[in-house]
Amino acid sequence: MASHRDQEFTDYVSAHRGRMVRIARLLTSGDAHWAEDLVQTALTRLYLKWGAVSPVTGAAWYADKILVNVFLDEKCRFWRHRETLTDEVSEPRPSAAAGPEDRLTVLAALERLPKRQRAAVVLRYFCDLDVAAAAELMGSSQGTVKSQTARGLDKLRDLIVEPLDSVEHVR
Repeated sequence: MASHRDQEFTDYVSAHRGRMVRIARLLTSGDAHWAEDLVQTALTRLYLKWGAVSPVTGAAWYADKILVNVFLDEKCRFWRHRETLTDEVSEPRPSAAAGPEDRLTVLAALERLPKRQRAAVVLRYFCDLDVAAAAELMGSSQGTVKSQTARGLDKLRDLIVEPLDSVEHVR
């Protein structure tokens, strides 16, 4: 028989796991398997602290903080640096209309950002957090979040706009 604490946690996971996976997929630049690993690790850590977390007001924030920290910690591990071998060297070209290709382009560009820049951009623009909340989740100052976000957006623009410059304008 599950305790009240276990039932609260199960209810929380049922309601919020999808949101956590979406954030993790952005943090991992679309790597679904790595995102699932991050969420599982974050939920395990959250369960260990569940008694100290208010399931109504503080659980989502605390879970997001754990998720970001797990991502930042895991990105440094040597076994995460892997190469993918392919027979083709071509880069996908963005199309004129927004579609799945654009999503892949953004995910590929996110993957090329340093981890702190990626986390800042995802928290600010996907999670729609203000600077203070993103700083708290990342465990850094607001100034760091601002600078990492600005640098990340500049690099994203360069990575995304550069391929578009090579595409001819169609009128």
